Amino acid sequence: MSGRGASMAGASARARYRALRAQQRQERAVARLVVSGVAGSMAAGLLGWLPGVAVGVGLLLAHLLYFRVRPCALTAWRRGAAAERRTGRRLSRLDPAYFHVLHDRALPGGLRVNLDHLVVGHTGVYAISSRRWPPLTRLRADGRLWAGPRRLTRLPVRARRAASVVADRIAAETGREVEVSPVIAVHGGRLPRGGILFDGVLLHRAERVNRLIERQPVLFTTAEVAAIAAAAERILPPMIDI
Repeated sequence: MSGRGASMAGASARARYRALRAQQRQERAVARLVVSGVAGSMAAGLLGWLPGVAVGVGLLLAHLLYFRVRPCALTAWRRGAAAERRTGRRLSRLDPAYFHVLHDRALPGGLRVNLDHLVVGHTGVYAISSRRWPPLTRLRADGRLWAGPRRLTRLPVRARRAASVVADRIAAETGREVEVSPVIAVHGGRLPRGGILFDGVLLHRAERVNRLIERQPVLFTTAEVAAIAAAAERILPPMIDI
């Protein structure tokens, strides 16, 4: 049981990105044509038609590149979806005989937020969020959690809350207490090899999350894993369907 497979990872984030991109596509296209056309015409009048074309095309490409990389909601959704997909592909390599993986699930209780990944296996249950930072960003904890100069206040709170909600609902569904460990799969940023444990939330390199999960002590039998995973399927519908 793997939900709809790793291809569902980041599905709702991709849908949100596409919706925002569609909303902004027309106005950006008009802006590109106006800016490049005006600049190209001015350059052509001063320097000739060939330099004018070069200036117009150059500005058009620069405008495309700028909106591709600048920090904004559209960029954040695109990068977030990409990080979820990469984590999903890594988690899909877990042995399906021992681990069940769900992706992009809506949290119950009308929260209107999603859980990026849920792993149910012999070694426990893990609520995993995928996050991406620029490659040189250093993550550290000194009583507070930081990503470079920026303090991360909501991220660990949301991770703990998501794990707690899932644990409560699984307990209600199965009649047994199940601990759900919050994990943040880090893409890009720098952090210690063993990760950072902050206020009950583990931040770990995305490429090492599988090993982390596999090397924990065995807690559940195959039958228990199947029962917990089935309960998770019932209580956590795909976010894309909400």
